[in-house]
Amino acid sequence: MSYQLVCLGNPLLDLQTNVDQEYLKKYDLKDNDAILAEPKHMPIYEELLKRDDLILVAGGAAQNTARGAQYILPPHSVVYFGSVGKDVYAEKLNEANAQYGLRTEYQIQDDIATGKCAALIYGAHRSLVTDLAAANHFKPTHLEKPENWKLVENASHFYIGGFHLTVSPEAIKKLGEHAAETNKPLALNFSAPFICQFFKDPLDASLPYVDYVIANESEAAAYAESHDLKTTDIVEIAKEVAKLPKVNTARPRTVIFTQGLDPTITVTYDPTTEDFEVKAFPVKKLDAEKVVDTNGAGDAFAAGFVASLVEGKSLVEAVDVGQWAAKLSIQQVGPTFPFPKQTYSKN
Repeated sequence: MSYQLVCLGNPLLDLQTNVDQEYLKKYDLKDNDAILAEPKHMPIYEELLKRDDLILVAGGAAQNTARGAQYILPPHSVVYFGSVGKDVYAEKLNEANAQYGLRTEYQIQDDIATGKCAALIYGAHRSLVTDLAAANHFKPTHLEKPENWKLVENASHFYIGGFHLTVSPEAIKKLGEHAAETNKPLALNFSAPFICQFFKDPLDASLPYVDYVIANESEAAAYAESHDLKTTDIVEIAKEVAKLPKVNTARPRTVIFTQGLDPTITVTYDPTTEDFEVKAFPVKKLDAEKVVDTNGAGDAFAAGFVASLVEGKSLVEAVDVGQWAAKLSIQQVGPTFPFPKQTYSKN
């Protein structure tokens, strides 16, 4: 059986709850940010477990995207790699993924707990605080197992969550080299501003293998600042990323920057002509009262976009499906999709 899309990332169980501004200030947290937990943040998880309004959601950005892509694609289309503990939290992740038909090939850590993410919701904003735990111990050797590498070889597309740059750049490089050698598209999501700021070197080392770069406006700004681009213009930043050196010269690189309710920007660079193709896609409006939870909206966009690439759709169609998937997801609690399953329509 051939799974067309292989995804790699950090599987986490989201502990999601509503908080006020004071709670964020207590732990020096920002709206619409994502960080790795420091020692000062560790009490958050115990505090959340005691709350009556706590919601447990299968999370991890790339896992959210993998689940969403499988929601859109035919059965047996997506397989996801990551590392979890041997505990009830991993069981909950498997249960959530099974509902979508997502195949997981976890590396199991016998003595380290499954990673968790505090998803702190403040109005229409969210602040994510991640304790990677087992997710931080993924090794390329897990990919190299014959049965797992066969899945890689049989796949036609690859998606990597930028958070994995903090874990195993070696595994990303291994997938990247295979994708470049076999002319298979590889997409990478910047995932959070801190990736561009504090994991600049592994990000820069991975980008030569990347055909599609996905990021939001905050991540784009962080990239521009960390690389001293001396511009805040979203299109100019996209152009700089698009024209970076590329291993697989048979494919142009396309950069996709989402901007919340503002238009989604795409920039494709043709190295033979040194021309840029720039497009802007207005976001379809959704009545404010229908918005339930924006946590995971970017992951849902990536799911629709990458699923469309697998289906052979054009860039224009892929962005439209991505926006549709994000719109669908923000009407749910957490990074989830509704059942009975809905199918894409342009309206």
